[in-house]
Amino acid sequence: MKSIKKTNTKPVTKILKIVGAAFGIIILIAAIFVSILTITEYKPQDSENLMVTYNDRSSAQENSLSTDANNLSQQKKVSIGDNISVVTWNIGYGSLGANADFFMDGGDSVYTSTKEQVLSNMSAITEELNSLSPDIILLQEVDEKSSRSHKINEESIIKDELSSYNSSYAYNYKTLMVPYPIPPIGQVASGIMTLSAYPVSNACRIKLPCPFSYPIRLCNLKRCLIVSRIPIDGTDKELVIVNLHLEAYDSGEGKAAQTKMLADILQTETNKGNYVIAGGDFNQTFSNTDISAYPQQSDELWVPGLIDISEFGNDFTCITDSSVPTCRSLDKSYNSEDDKFQFYEIDGFIVSSNISIKSIETVNLDFQNSDHNPIKLEVILN
Repeated sequence: MKSIKKTNTKPVTKILKIVGAAFGIIILIAAIFVSILTITEYKPQDSENLMVTYNDRSSAQENSLSTDANNLSQQKKVSIGDNISVVTWNIGYGSLGANADFFMDGGDSVYTSTKEQVLSNMSAITEELNSLSPDIILLQEVDEKSSRSHKINEESIIKDELSSYNSSYAYNYKTLMVPYPIPPIGQVASGIMTLSAYPVSNACRIKLPCPFSYPIRLCNLKRCLIVSRIPIDGTDKELVIVNLHLEAYDSGEGKAAQTKMLADILQTETNKGNYVIAGGDFNQTFSNTDISAYPQQSDELWVPGLIDISEFGNDFTCITDSSVPTCRSLDKSYNSEDDKFQFYEIDGFIVSSNISIKSIETVNLDFQNSDHNPIKLEVILN
């Protein structure tokens, strides 16, 4: 009888051990990474008082009028009958100029601008804001320390270049690392910023509903509002300014929940007899806006949500200027001669009925320094 040769399984076993060990190391690294993000997760409260900075001086804000009377008295006051101008602008973290495309919108790039381009964009943005010279400025996507904008402190640049305004800043995106795609987005510390030529008695960060669950939320935005209160001289009423940047990349439930909360907050303020202006990047189009000039060019491109303006009732007017697009797609670099380029109308204002609207203009900057155009609103307090 022939003997049966034994098969040498040692090489196979060794390979399996190596593969198993490598896989185990990967799992361990991933677990450590998620643990670090979990421990350092940005967890804002439902409501947080913000610092209001007056020309390099900061005042901690309480729930009542600031005790720093000098800061309040040094700025012009608001009275009934006054003309007030407000500008809202998503500045695209200084990195989404005409050259930029972005992977989340169908483009290829993660890092969209060099450090020099970011600084150039920020210079142009602050120059334009000074030229527009509004009483109140609402900014979105202002980076404080983010890899995508080369860790340039854009909040500091804005405060320095618009030093006649007081300012408040609230994070809506703060994480040690966004690990996707390749190369990864990296560290993000970004937020929204409100500037005012009028004295602000209180500024507050209000947390909005987050549509993302654990662990996805660790690397995602934590949307919010900045609610700023400006005393109206000679009355017990306030001009309430709401800066917002609502959800973009969700299934739609996040946008709906955030819009509902916004509507409730605005209604509460107008019920008190206050004067209310909310402005920013809604990532949605008002249902009363004519967008026939900006058709959806492809089903593969990002599609904004729709805000039914009836959600805000009869006490408010939802308004934008659709004669010029407020936003462009980032699926490719900007080309003004491309008649199939995708544009959007997603920025605007909501104004209470005790305020008369004089004018609104989307300022056509041809998307040279941001993927959004600024919008200027002029109103009168009745």
